[in-house]
Amino acid sequence: MLFMNLQRLKDKQPIIRYHEAAWWLTLWKKSDEFGFLAQAQSQVLQQCLKDLDRAFSDGFDRKQPLKRMPQFKRKGLGDSFRFPQSVRIEGDRVFLPKVGIVRFRESRSIKGLIRSATVSRRGKHWFVSILTAIEVDEPVHESSTATGIDRGVVNLATLSDGSVFEGSKPLKRLSKKLAREQRRLARKTKFSNNWKKQRERITRLYIKIADARNDAIHKATTIISKNHAVTVLEDLRTKNMTASAKGSVDEPGTSVRQKAGLNRSILDMGWFEFGQQLGYKQQWRGGQVILINPRNTSRKCSTCEFTDKGNRITQEQFSCTACGHAENADLNAAKNILAAGLAATACGGIGGQAPYEAGTRGAVMQSLPLAA
Repeated sequence: MLFMNLQRLKDKQPIIRYHEAAWWLTLWKKSDEFGFLAQAQSQVLQQCLKDLDRAFSDGFDRKQPLKRMPQFKRKGLGDSFRFPQSVRIEGDRVFLPKVGIVRFRESRSIKGLIRSATVSRRGKHWFVSILTAIEVDEPVHESSTATGIDRGVVNLATLSDGSVFEGSKPLKRLSKKLAREQRRLARKTKFSNNWKKQRERITRLYIKIADARNDAIHKATTIISKNHAVTVLEDLRTKNMTASAKGSVDEPGTSVRQKAGLNRSILDMGWFEFGQQLGYKQQWRGGQVILINPRNTSRKCSTCEFTDKGNRITQEQFSCTACGHAENADLNAAKNILAAGLAATACGGIGGQAPYEAGTRGAVMQSLPLAA
């Protein structure tokens, strides 16, 4: 369905919405080619179509600048499926429609009315996330301050008040070990038992890298969202910024090695995830995230507003060629980001804020590991 809709967008035709997609699903389940779909619980498949329909709606919605158009993702990343109803919890067991009763380990108490259950996999481990509805008051942020945030490759985030959050850089720390394990995999016979065991070791290492990165981002975004009611970020297109510079045979790229290193550093810091986490945490607390145009934020003087590429002496140092103002380049950029965000709100501009997923306003997602 995603392929069909992307093709329709390319041909400038209306996309297939949920109700028509559900009709297609019925036909596919009866066909020889896609008959295997009938083995899955019907509402699970419908939830996938609803997610896709919402993803396209969010992509078209200009009021949600943090959202992007859905694209194909590599198999094995973010594997999950959702049961929207008929989920029951009985002690250390959960009942899932068409699956049956499954044991799980409760990592936290489950409160409220169960709305849905999402089963996901990471490596060899399975988890169930229980969505519950509870009554909550409209959040009012306890702070009244605003801050600009500059995301970087040396530090995860530099705030306009001078605060600095260092990134964990897990990929950089574990790159040698990862390369060593990948070389061991290359020397083994493909699909042999030893090959499968080695691939599992690499998978666990990737999970360790992702967990370390997310832990650092969670700590930073939690502190920032607690201390500041308004946070201003650059509207960075991370996917475009980390595109390869290799080029083609006819038009080869330049500085390919340096660009590849920069791409790894950006992805290792987790800029996109930082924006996503800050968005929903600010909504939880009644705060706001404002996105501004990143143009010239690193070249503009935060004191006299003179803009010139010569102001940026080095990666770390900023020195204005007009007024002589000198300070850390990331701090100067953060001050410019804050000023641009405040100017946008003063002029009636609309800030961007990461929206809640459907059905989660006033709800709590509780993730629990399934027993092996």
